Amino acid sequence: SIDGQGAVKNFLMNDKCAAGTGRFLEMMAKTLGLSLEEMSVKGLEWKHNIVISSMCTVFAESEVVSLVADIIHGLNVSVASKVGALAARLGKDHPGEYMMTGGVAKNQGIIQALEEKLGAKLYICDEAQLCGALGAALFAYEKCKGSAEETR
Repeated sequence: SIDGQGAVKNFLMNDKCAAGTGRFLEMMAKTLGLSLEEMSVKGLEWKHNIVISSMCTVFAESEVVSLVADIIHGLNVSVASKVGALAARLGKDHPGEYMMTGGVAKNQGIIQALEEKLGAKLYICDEAQLCGALGAALFAYEKCKGSAEETR
């Protein structure tokens, strides 16, 4: 506070920790993988009030990370539900036998959620992200090989 002449009468500063400071916001932005500018804009797009109860930077960071983990789990379950419904329709003649290919097969959270949804273990090859490309290459090879034999 200042007096009538603009001289400082008193001031308060949080000198015990980073809570309530720009440093606190910097740490939270880093935790979320955002710049301070991105975070300032994202903060205008909120839909639900979420209370971060910890004002200690260390504890708040842990709380924010756990909220992010919950959001990611929700995304994984959402994808698994959609894929699981399709897989169940395709596999109704042979329930419990499923193979997953593509890059998403590298996501352990989705694999776990999908196995839970299907009630079955997924078969996943080590290079699942290459299966489509390898299949296309084999298809093209067979097609070209067949054309070469026809022209002889």
